[in-house]
Amino acid sequence: MDEISFGTDGWRATLDTFTDERVRVVGQAVADYLREEGRDEPVLVGYDARETSEGFAESLAEVLTGNGFDVLLPERDRPTPVVAWGIVSRGLAGALMVTASHNPPEYNGVKFIPEDGAPALPEVTERIEANLREPDLLPEGERGSTERVDLVSDHAEHARDLVDAGDLSNLTVVYDAMHGSGRGVTDDLLESAGADVVRLRTDRDPTFGGESPEPSPEHLTGLVEAVRERDADLGVANDGDADRLAVVTPGRGYLDENLFFAAVYDYLLESDAGPAVRSVPTTFLIDRIAEAHGEEVIETPVGFKWVAKAMGEHDALVGGEESGGFSVRGHIREKDGVLMALLAAAAVDEEPLDDRVDRLTDEHGDIVSDKVSLDCPDGEKERVLSDLEAEIPETVAGHEVAKVVTLDGFKLLLDDGSWLLVRPSGTEPKMRVYAEADSEDSVGELLADGRELVESVL
Repeated sequence: MDEISFGTDGWRATLDTFTDERVRVVGQAVADYLREEGRDEPVLVGYDARETSEGFAESLAEVLTGNGFDVLLPERDRPTPVVAWGIVSRGLAGALMVTASHNPPEYNGVKFIPEDGAPALPEVTERIEANLREPDLLPEGERGSTERVDLVSDHAEHARDLVDAGDLSNLTVVYDAMHGSGRGVTDDLLESAGADVVRLRTDRDPTFGGESPEPSPEHLTGLVEAVRERDADLGVANDGDADRLAVVTPGRGYLDENLFFAAVYDYLLESDAGPAVRSVPTTFLIDRIAEAHGEEVIETPVGFKWVAKAMGEHDALVGGEESGGFSVRGHIREKDGVLMALLAAAAVDEEPLDDRVDRLTDEHGDIVSDKVSLDCPDGEKERVLSDLEAEIPETVAGHEVAKVVTLDGFKLLLDDGSWLLVRPSGTEPKMRVYAEADSEDSVGELLADGRELVESVL
């Protein structure tokens, strides 16, 4: 049980640690938590496309039914946001989702999603961790039942109603599922709205082609080529469990997630109003767009649970992170790469993303963002942060540090509007160094100074 720890987004580990025995312990802890909350509605158990995920899901279902809960399982692996929406649309007690998201094939993971479909906050996961114990099942006649259900139809209908994309028949969209759970979901949703969809990697491969199902530039060269070869209007890709989105445009190729966030917020503000929520490493371009519309921006620590919490508290129009996770008002407060693909297509149908981004940067200034990672054992992160506090420089890359934000690590706001952020990763044994400025050269200088700063205390 000491190996089970709920981090930024649930418990993830390599399969030598992530065992069926420990998964069943998590199932019992969730059953105990739900009983403590007085919940007796059915529980949904979803799973991604990994080789072991369905078996782990069936083990969780066995423990939950053994505790008297009825359990719903999807008919096949499904995206995390589709599972989260299923909780809300069916009035369920919550869900367990078996997924390691974008981690390599040798990983798996599990997370609990509460009844509102938003990520579980620490006060919930801490109670679940406190409940960890061996399963204690009821006699056969007192157990709940298991049923396989279709989750996709309800989510697709809701997505089309919320986005109101109209007829996308003049759009060609290339979709890359990266062999993950978005296959047959995101592409079918786009097609149902009228788009001509070209499909890439929409077969199930539990090894994800031998690489991580991470929609990063180096993994999406095929998508970039296909968009240009097919003269497509848009390319979209999902990560392994389709809660995140990456976008490719004809002109720019891979579109930085920060720029996509800015474009989506600008598009939504054409017909609605409201603040934006962004995590601490996410672009200040959001702030500039908000200010131009008389709106505010709420900054949160990294982790979509914090974005979701702030979205609820401030009735935000949109919330997002630079890692490609976004949600919008009227939807569950969980990042949803399926819904966002349809929203991206709707925005493109009105104005090409390249044109919108060019217009925004012309108005608000160029934005370049990047990050690097440095190895740092989990047990050293607290010490490194403590040592960094005493090493904060007065200048970075020749610019004076105007303010230090300690919301999540150390964010150094510089006098020219650029910034440098150092924070510990919540999912890997690494320290992250982020930077934003108005040119690639400036970002490179900031990251070099940031790397040197961190290395001095590692």
